[in-house]
Amino acid sequence: MTDALYPTASTSFSGKRRELTPDAEASFRAFSQAVFQDGALPRKTKELIAVAVAHVTQCPYCIRGHTKAALKHGATQGEILEAIWVAAEMRAGGAVAHSAIALKEFGE
Repeated sequence: MTDALYPTASTSFSGKRRELTPDAEASFRAFSQAVFQDGALPRKTKELIAVAVAHVTQCPYCIRGHTKAALKHGATQGEILEAIWVAAEMRAGGAVAHSAIALKEFGE
């Protein structure tokens, strides 16, 4: 038995989702495939965005999957780490920007 916070992703979990909610599962997969196709942005760029967002949302499954996909689609390790730094700055920037709410209260 393991006390891991996040269970290892497996085909049994995805199979169970498909079994219990087949329409939603199929719709989500189709949506995901459509979103990540080359378009105005190439797949590599979309995967770098996904890596950054995954770090902001703190989804370990997404971090792992989109990092692998970014590498597969030509992203370098440096590009991936820069995307992660952008995510960190945006997350921290949100806290700094929201300080305006506290600062406004100082005067009231």
